[in-house]
Amino acid sequence: MAKVYVVVTAVGRDRRGTVETITDAVVNHCANIEESRMARLGGEFAVIMLLSLAAENLTPLTEDLKGLSEKGLTLTTRETDLSRIEAFRGYVPYEISVFGADHEGIVNSVARSLASERINVEEMDTRVTPAPNTGTPLFSMYARVQAPPELSLRQLREKLAKVGRKLDVDIEVKVPLS
Repeated sequence: MAKVYVVVTAVGRDRRGTVETITDAVVNHCANIEESRMARLGGEFAVIMLLSLAAENLTPLTEDLKGLSEKGLTLTTRETDLSRIEAFRGYVPYEISVFGADHEGIVNSVARSLASERINVEEMDTRVTPAPNTGTPLFSMYARVQAPPELSLRQLREKLAKVGRKLDVDIEVKVPLS
């Protein structure tokens, strides 16, 4: 029995039962959720999952998931494999945090700087929240990245410090604890 991997994305109005609806289809086709991220963004709820399942169950699962559009979900499925993991073997993991007053271009500038150093973004979360006393919009970002081994922590910190000064935000880079 050959195992296949598929990435499923789903977006729909935020309402109770969305996760249950999607995972019912997953379970009904003996698929396993290897990884997932789910979040409410505005009035929408977004899901992204990496599933593993027997190859013969892929088409029936895909068809069942397409049927969820009747429940207001926009779904996509994309078959994938795990070969890209090997491309980053030997890379060094780092955690990056960015904090400051919100303004346009922060994510793009940080992402451009990372890409210029061949750094792979594994995970990124951003949000804007009001400051406690003033209500001023504050931006925060957390990212897990994989950097090429020839790029030292000191070099990465220096490069991102320049970006932070230009954007007037604080950027911290550290080695993850685990």
